[in-house]
Amino acid sequence: MHKLVRRSVAAAGLVAALALTGCGGSSDDSAKDKPSTAPTQTGGGGGDAASGNIEGAWAGVTESKAVSLAVTGTKAVLLADGHACTGEVSDMGKQMLSLKCADGNTDRTMGTIESNDGKTLVISWDAGAKDTLTRSAAGKLPTGLPTGIPTP
Repeated sequence: MHKLVRRSVAAAGLVAALALTGCGGSSDDSAKDKPSTAPTQTGGGGGDAASGNIEGAWAGVTESKAVSLAVTGTKAVLLADGHACTGEVSDMGKQMLSLKCADGNTDRTMGTIESNDGKTLVISWDAGAKDTLTRSAAGKLPTGLPTGIPTP
């Protein structure tokens, strides 16, 4: 299981790099000078817990299957249950993920960030799934992942 999660995190990084550098961008270098529109962490205490910055790599296990999310700016890549999905992060009062899966799967195409404390991210998907992901440090697996092989 540990190897599966490690491979999923590595695959998410690779897919994220490919998708975020190769999709939807223009060849105009002036875009590099524009400020980021990524959701940012709000200062001070209080406020909506889901308003934090979700940029980075996240991983977890939902229903015994690895789930990996990579976010750069407003672009997002998700690997879950054998599906690769790409899309956008937007703020609609709450942060939302709007994704499209390459194989047409719709299990995780519209998601709402329910909570984010900077270490744990909870996403509720319109199709019913709920993922709890842990922020991954660069080159490391998140802590708290299962170590044994799940039994049916």
